[in-house]
Amino acid sequence: MSPPLVVEVLRGSAVESVHEVDVSVVGRDGHRSGWGNPSRLVMARSALKPIQALPLITSGAADAFGLSDAHLALACASHGGEPVHVELVDDWLERIGCTSEDLECGPQLPSALAAGHELVRAGQTPDRRHNNCSGKHCGFLTVCRHVGLDPRGYIGVDHPLQRDLITPAIETMCGVSLDGQTPGIDGCGIPVWQFPLDRLAAGWAGMTERVEGQRLMAAMVANPFLVAGTDRCCTNVMEAAAGALVVKTGAEGVFCGAHPESGLAWAIKSRDGAQRAAEAALLWLIADLGFSINVEMPTLRNWSGQTVGSIRVRP
Repeated sequence: MSPPLVVEVLRGSAVESVHEVDVSVVGRDGHRSGWGNPSRLVMARSALKPIQALPLITSGAADAFGLSDAHLALACASHGGEPVHVELVDDWLERIGCTSEDLECGPQLPSALAAGHELVRAGQTPDRRHNNCSGKHCGFLTVCRHVGLDPRGYIGVDHPLQRDLITPAIETMCGVSLDGQTPGIDGCGIPVWQFPLDRLAAGWAGMTERVEGQRLMAAMVANPFLVAGTDRCCTNVMEAAAGALVVKTGAEGVFCGAHPESGLAWAIKSRDGAQRAAEAALLWLIADLGFSINVEMPTLRNWSGQTVGSIRVRP
């Protein structure tokens, strides 16, 4: 087993903090490599969203309701609750005959600071549409509408949507059995499962092989702003890669991605859950794999805007 990647946070020239990161890289042919412990158990969190969106395609729901690539990108998103995100959620809910009250993800102040400040200035209260997972939940509601399921309680592990469609999609794509496991509860209320990091990477590699997965990934790279938003790593990387790479973050220091043309995919998990470490590891890994994008490693700035430190990765 190789050592984990080490992400060092420097203030001036002094190392102030250190993060360890596990990485799994999987090829379409099954070849695997990595750093640290690629077989460690992780919760994929929102990095699993493209796989959770597969039933939206395979059930025929996306085509039945005339969803665009923009809708599909939003289904895979952890968006910032910016106006364009909320407007698209409104459009989607209207298409399927639902309202924001049907979303079971809970209200959330927009994670995009400017959007949150504007909402407060306007004297408005954030609602479920602003939740970063509202696009995924619109997808869940759409599947329920299409296949004739009562959507009430659709976030529950025993609801037919999760039990018969979403969970089997995860098991199939990642090559795992979740039978007998009691899942945790994600930030938006849905079940969150634990399985090996390299199986998560394998799931992403598998997405590049399936027509449905290719369709979702194509939607994401065509609409990178919808996947995240202003000054977000997912958006910045996909915009800079100009369609060559698709990436998706997850809470607690998870980051996944793929090069659809070759089928190469990866999964990253910072051991202490630090998002900055996962983002730094992602940028380092992209370069190490031979892909050139013009996205710089994060720098540390104080409130005056002065650069006071940097982040670097040591393999």
